Amino acid sequence: MEKTPTGTLPDNPNKDSCSHECSGCATAGTCSDAKSSLPPKADIDVRHVILVLSGKGGVGKSTVSVNLSYALSSHGFKVGLLDLDLHGPNIPKMLGIEDYKLSTIGNKIEPVHVTGALSVISMAFLLPDKSTPIIWRGPMKMAAINQFLTDVNWGSLDYLVVDLPPGTGDEALTIAQLAPNVRGAIIVTTPQDVATLDSKKAIKFVEKLGLPVIGVIENMSGMVCPHCGQEIDLFGKGGGKKIADEMSVPFLGAIPIDMDMRKAGDEGRPFIIRRGDSQTWTSVDKIMEELIKIVEG
Repeated sequence: MEKTPTGTLPDNPNKDSCSHECSGCATAGTCSDAKSSLPPKADIDVRHVILVLSGKGGVGKSTVSVNLSYALSSHGFKVGLLDLDLHGPNIPKMLGIEDYKLSTIGNKIEPVHVTGALSVISMAFLLPDKSTPIIWRGPMKMAAINQFLTDVNWGSLDYLVVDLPPGTGDEALTIAQLAPNVRGAIIVTTPQDVATLDSKKAIKFVEKLGLPVIGVIENMSGMVCPHCGQEIDLFGKGGGKKIADEMSVPFLGAIPIDMDMRKAGDEGRPFIIRRGDSQTWTSVDKIMEELIKIVEG
């Protein structure tokens, strides 16, 4: 599709400038002319698909995805966690299941079950070793994402949380077009201006897809010193709330930097497993409660 002089996608994809390349168009999912040429929605039994994305890397998006998914499953919801960061699939490492391999029953792929209520699919389970890179162009990514949706025995899910790579590329476009019941997207940012600038782009990208922004989460929001107990604004505070207000989207909450959370991710034990013994745990739990309130209405 041609770009407008400002570098943005046309508001109306049915104008003469449309190239009719629907699979690569951000607005194809909401364009009436495009729907007949797009692949059908995946046939999976899920009430809410939640996309988790960020404008840039290094903001802790995967950490947020893991802990929110685990928190939802701990509150009685059936949850699937789909790791679509195909080039850097870290979800299995954070859950302590990186040595698992996928199996099939009949013609369906069995996800890895972390608990009775939480199951995971990741490209990491298919790699011959942990250092193998994925060197794929867009069409191969789209085929893999379609298979992760349609060929996996997810069962009946309340939530499918989709951890996306940084930015606004093929993976986010594809899942928005193929997944049923996409409830909206969570934008993860850190407080600094360099991160919030890219997060604004992510918010506008989600809106271009015709999806609601469920809310913004500010990660690495200050830090409580483990020695003196004083709060330190290592990367600043308030940037996520500021852009949420500017863009008129909900602010879900802020999560401080916590060395125990970093350690838990490295050791494959979701931080949220701990029960209410820190400011960080309380912050994650409050965000999860706010998410449920918005999604469930």
